[in-house]
Amino acid sequence: MSKGLTLTIIFESQSLNYGEGTGTILVLKKMTRDNGMTYSYASRQALRYDIVRLGNQYFGWQKTPVDSAQGAVQFSPTATIKDYPEIDFFGYMKTKSKKESETGGGADTRPATVRLSPAVSLEPFMGDIEFATNKGLADRIPKHPDPYQPEQHLSFYAYTVTIDLDRIGVDGKIDIGKSNKISRVKQLLEIIKILNREIRASDRNLNPLFVIGGIYDIKNPFFMGRLKLEWKGSVPSIAITPIKETLSVTFKDKAIGSNTNVGIVSGIWGNEEELKQLPVKKPVDIETFFSELAGEVQAFYEGA
Repeated sequence: MSKGLTLTIIFESQSLNYGEGTGTILVLKKMTRDNGMTYSYASRQALRYDIVRLGNQYFGWQKTPVDSAQGAVQFSPTATIKDYPEIDFFGYMKTKSKKESETGGGADTRPATVRLSPAVSLEPFMGDIEFATNKGLADRIPKHPDPYQPEQHLSFYAYTVTIDLDRIGVDGKIDIGKSNKISRVKQLLEIIKILNREIRASDRNLNPLFVIGGIYDIKNPFFMGRLKLEWKGSVPSIAITPIKETLSVTFKDKAIGSNTNVGIVSGIWGNEEELKQLPVKKPVDIETFFSELAGEVQAFYEGA
């Protein structure tokens, strides 16, 4: 049976992704809604980069070779998903010259089996900016220090991961086998659990403070855009109504909530007890959430 895994995650972090600066001002990547509010975000490409970086660092994923023989930097035509989890998860496009193709050129493509949304802040950007210099270095010459002004935004962020479990490890005549599929998806879940960014000589923690999702008979990012932040005084809460209404959605007469669970870090959310009463399988801590989900992944592939 066709299966898709989706997770929507909230984490707390700061200044995750810079775009093109103006003079000495380092500008965060941002988007503006119709209500005039501006929100910072980490792009899908940034999240992808750090997932691959951690896969290489902790699980020995080989970096997929690239070349520019066709005039654009792209993955090498000889690289396959058998050896490179990166292109198994995130896809590829390999253009061909007329000599290499029987159809007079074109491209081999693999759509991503793991799809990421940007991590968008749940709190609006209010224009905070830091004044900084390289005084520590300049004093050694001595020389007048060079100033720079990076924008700063400390916020909760949310992003969604959706995995097409049926297509993991399969590409044309290539099939890496059940055990390798299990291993790859488990590694990916481990990375999402401890995800971080290295940016501007700092580490940014993207570890989940709240996660909701599971494995479903439909490949759909159900909880994307459904996690909203509410403040009760100085304490953050997660809006309950959008989650409950999503959990009640049915597919083939089966409520989404029956396949869903939530993972919660205690002591963060003002409505923690209300979150634990959501109509899901059984709210758990973050470690248990990912451990049980990894078990479901293994059961799916072993039974396929």
